[in-house]
Amino acid sequence: MEYYLEILSFHIMAVLSWMAVLFYMPRLFVYHQEHKDKKDFTDVIKIQEIKIYKVIGLPAMWATIISGAVLIYLNPSLLEQGWMIAKLFVLALLIAYSFSMEYFRKLLEKGSCYRNGQFFRAYNEVPTLFSILIVVFVITKSVSLYFSIFITLFFGMIIYKILTKRV
Repeated sequence: MEYYLEILSFHIMAVLSWMAVLFYMPRLFVYHQEHKDKKDFTDVIKIQEIKIYKVIGLPAMWATIISGAVLIYLNPSLLEQGWMIAKLFVLALLIAYSFSMEYFRKLLEKGSCYRNGQFFRAYNEVPTLFSILIVVFVITKSVSLYFSIFITLFFGMIIYKILTKRV
């Protein structure tokens, strides 16, 4: 427990770096799809996508996971708390989302992505929902079922509005 706060500080910084990538990459996907007819532009976007994902995103995700695992190892009683179990569940969804970005990045790089900019605008809302849930679980040290359902439905409505918006 001697270095617990230092590891926690590192964990928070890793989360911030990872979240920055999760918030920004889908925006690049929007620009990529909406300007796919401009080769010079998409060539620059492709470089940004791969560097942001591989140089910042993946290392930050693994730093988050490893430092979080160390924190749990140092304080295993965390796993006895419902909020931590809920956080780990949402974290698993966030990790899956992160890997899905690499899937879409590769499709965009090949020019074989059939999703449009509107899809990626909606897709961009997902990490916000997950981060809100995680922060609320961690700060309140509880899981409010009503809040979790409300915020999920609220973001579901936002995503629906984005997807059905007439362009």
